[in-house]
Amino acid sequence: MAFSNASSGAMSDINVTPLVDVMLVLLIIFMVTMPIQSVPVDVDLPQKTDKPPENPKEPPPPIELRIDASGQVYWNKTPTPIASLVTMMRNEVERDPANQPELQIETNDSAEYGVLAKVLTAAKNADMVKIGFVQNGS
Repeated sequence: MAFSNASSGAMSDINVTPLVDVMLVLLIIFMVTMPIQSVPVDVDLPQKTDKPPENPKEPPPPIELRIDASGQVYWNKTPTPIASLVTMMRNEVERDPANQPELQIETNDSAEYGVLAKVLTAAKNADMVKIGFVQNGS
């Protein structure tokens, strides 16, 4: 950028600093006034009731589901193919849909995520609602 001196005449460069300041202020105004678009997520929350549950049942023993490093799934310490998990889970749910057993899933740190995803898909397809993850202490 050249500085003008008295002998060279008028300066022909445009000063863009005020223009940039106005543009930044307009940008901030538009960002603040623009409505935030959000996607609603449906969440089924339990509703408050005044009466206690009638004849509370003892929950059935939990189902211990373990996935080892090789991807083998164990249903209560018994090796089980992934394809038969949906049927087994549906049988457990159909015994008493209101009092389902808890599915306790324990995975090895080296297990593939795809196996866990198949197990969770099977649980969803079988309408299991009580799913927990167990962390191995060792």
